[in-house]
Amino acid sequence: MEAKNTISQMRRGILEFCIVSLLAKQEIYTAELIDSLKSADLIVTDGTLYPLLNRLQKAKLLQYRWEESDSGPPRKYYSLTENGEGYLGELNKAWQDITGSVENILRGNKSE
Repeated sequence: MEAKNTISQMRRGILEFCIVSLLAKQEIYTAELIDSLKSADLIVTDGTLYPLLNRLQKAKLLQYRWEESDSGPPRKYYSLTENGEGYLGELNKAWQDITGSVENILRGNKSE
C-alpha cells in the first residue's frame, strides 16, 4: 500500500488552517496566496482554492476587496475578519493538541 493518498489527504486537511494563518499575517491576493502555499510544498489548484475561499467568506471568516492593478485586471485581496481571527485561535489550539498527541504516540508516551 502506498502512502501517497494518505499524504494527500493530510495536506488537504491542513490547507484551510494554512490559508487562515497566512491571511492573519497580511492582506493577500490569490496569486500570492498560491505562491506562499506552493513555497511551503502545499500544492494547491484553483479548483481547490476558490471554493475554499468562497466557503470561508460565506462563513464570515474572511473578507475581500478589489484593487486596481497596473499589470492586468483588478485583484481581489483577502483578509481575516474578527470572526476569522477567533476561528484561527481555535485552529491553533486544536493544532497544538493534535501535534502534542501525535508526538506522544511517536515517542511512545501515554497521554497524560
